[in-house]
Amino acid sequence: MRLPRDRNDRVLLGAASALVGLGIAVGLSNLGVPAPSAESLMSPARADTAIRAQPARGPVPLAHTAAKIVKSDNVVSIVRDPTDLPPPVGRRGPQRVKVELETVEVTGQLDDGTTYRYWTFNQKVPGPFVRVRVGDTVEVRLKNHDDSAMMHNVDFHAVTGPGGGAKATDAAPGESRGFEFTALNPGLYVYHCAVPVAAQHIANGMYGLILVEPEGGLPKVDHEFYVMQGELYTEEKFGTKGALTESYDKLMNERPEYFVFNGAVGALMKEKPLKAKVGETVRIYFGVGGPNFTSSFHVIGEIFDRAYNLGSLTSKPLNDVQTVTVPPGGAAVVEFKLEVPGKYMLVDHALTRVERGLIGVLEVTGPNNPDVFKDLNPARSAQALSH
Repeated sequence: MRLPRDRNDRVLLGAASALVGLGIAVGLSNLGVPAPSAESLMSPARADTAIRAQPARGPVPLAHTAAKIVKSDNVVSIVRDPTDLPPPVGRRGPQRVKVELETVEVTGQLDDGTTYRYWTFNQKVPGPFVRVRVGDTVEVRLKNHDDSAMMHNVDFHAVTGPGGGAKATDAAPGESRGFEFTALNPGLYVYHCAVPVAAQHIANGMYGLILVEPEGGLPKVDHEFYVMQGELYTEEKFGTKGALTESYDKLMNERPEYFVFNGAVGALMKEKPLKAKVGETVRIYFGVGGPNFTSSFHVIGEIFDRAYNLGSLTSKPLNDVQTVTVPPGGAAVVEFKLEVPGKYMLVDHALTRVERGLIGVLEVTGPNNPDVFKDLNPARSAQALSH
């Protein structure tokens, strides 16, 4: 079988898959199963769905392999800096806000000596942090990069409308689509690609957060951070060096090899640690792209002074919370004041996931505060840290 090498080949492959889909429809009808419409089978999106609904050794990995064969990208960092988010909206009135997204498939650094072919919004994982206020009119423009091997789109959980905008942004390689919506509900929401198989697109890195601030904005803090958790499903075992390939089988059976914050192993510890000082207040916007596992988000050595459960900003926040539970496609906002210097680990308290890459660090500098915490064996602790 000759793998598709350019856009024309992909169009022919889509047409061929549609014909296969028609044959499948006839077979389903003979079995008494309602067949999909001819329109749905002949559309590029549905043809793409028919292909990628096959078992792992079928066209899904082949399409992914084809993308790797025809591209020779340099390996890049796909890690989203946790400080990379717009400033607070504050007390302004409703406005029109434009959101520009480009879906790009890129080879990124997953771990030391390990690469992976990510599918991204704007070449980072997670996608850009979108920030608006309730009442804003939000214009979303999405372009699928010319070199993509897949269709892509975007579904905003903050949208009231069909598919969260997914159908309006279905884009083949090289296409641009868009829609606009009014932000009706304040809160912190996930967005993600929803082209079938949606879980495959999400697992490969296509997720992000949109914050809809309430009227009047949020209370001021010294630092805001953007952190998302996800899973990667690879044919190779965790820790394998070289270029890894996705595993459709493991994805469908929910057996990830990697758990990550912001796209890569130890991304928020080795590459982009969170940083603050004693006496400062921090707010973490935390979301789970998933696509499958719930997170028990915890900062070791800190207590959340306030936690906005499930990203709800109009409900009264919970006080003095140790761990927040965040489902796939969900989010939470946590705030706390820093009293003692040191390194505070960000984890999912399903702690075996630390051994599969899921760890970050908040580095806090400043004077000691023995009234709050006093190390009775500081020399021994320093020695332990050096190891």
